[in-house]
Amino acid sequence: MSIFLDRETRVIVQGITGKMARFHAREMIDYGTNVVGGVVPGKGGETCEGVPVFNTVKQAVSETGAEATLVFVPPPAAADSIMEAADAGIRYCVCITDGIPAQDMIRVKRYMYRYPKERRMILTGPNCAGTISPGKAMLGIMPGHIYLPGNVGIIGRSGTLGYEAAAQLKERGLGVSTSVGIGGDPINGSSFRDVLEHFEQDDETHVICMIGEIGGPQEAEAAEYIRSHVSKPVVAYVAGLTAPKGRTMGHAGAIISAFGESASEKVEILAAAGVTMAENPAVIGETIARVMQ
Repeated sequence: MSIFLDRETRVIVQGITGKMARFHAREMIDYGTNVVGGVVPGKGGETCEGVPVFNTVKQAVSETGAEATLVFVPPPAAADSIMEAADAGIRYCVCITDGIPAQDMIRVKRYMYRYPKERRMILTGPNCAGTISPGKAMLGIMPGHIYLPGNVGIIGRSGTLGYEAAAQLKERGLGVSTSVGIGGDPINGSSFRDVLEHFEQDDETHVICMIGEIGGPQEAEAAEYIRSHVSKPVVAYVAGLTAPKGRTMGHAGAIISAFGESASEKVEILAAAGVTMAENPAVIGETIARVMQ
C-alpha cells in the first residue's frame, strides 16, 4: 500500500511538450510510472515521449482513464490548469510550477472546495518536487534512484532536504513508503496535517519524517494534530534557525511574520507534541534509524 499513487495509477502530464516537462515525463516513464498521456491546448493528436497529447484534461481522462496529473505549466496559466484537472475528475494533482501568484492559489482553493470531500481532488504543491512511492511510481522531478522502498513516510516543504533524508536513509539500508513534497509557497494544496492523516492510515508507513522550515503556521498545526491523532513515531527537522525576521529565505512562504513561525519556535512546539527533533540536516537519517530500533 502507498498513499496517492502506485504502479497502476494512470498519469497525465499537463504541459508535456515543454522542454523540462518532456525531460521529466521521460524520467517518470523510465522509472515505471504509468504515464498514459499529456495535455497541451492546440497540440491534440500529436504524441510526445511515446504517449498521446490531448487538447483538454477532460479529453485525456475520457480517452485514457487518467487519475493523476503532473502540472508543468508556466505561472500565468498554472492555476487554470489545476482547476481544469479538478473539473475533469482527476483524483490527485501535483503542481511543480514555481511563482504562481498567491491570489491565483486562493482562487484554486475556493474552486476545489466547490466539490464534496469524496469527489475533491487532492493537490500537492505548487512549488514542490512531487510525490514518489519508491519502486512503484514517481510523479515529479526528484532523482528516483536515491529512494529505497521501505517504511518511512516523508513530508517536506523543501524538495532538496527531502532528497537528503531519502539518501541518508538509503545509506543505512532504510527505505521510504511514500515521499510527498507539499511545496514552499504561502498557499499550497495540502498541508503537513493533511498528509499526516494519510500516513497515519497507511499500513506500510511505520515512521513519519517531517521536513519543515520557517514561515507559516503549518508546523504548529501539525504538532496539534500529532498530539491528538497520530500513533506512529514522528521525526522532524525545521530549517532556518539562523534566518532573520522579515526576510524571505528561499521559498516564498519562508518568511517569519508572527509568533510560532520561526524555526526555534517550531522546534519547541513540535518537541512538546512528542516529535523527535533532528538537530541538523546531516543527522536526519541517523535520528530516524534510532527511532526505528
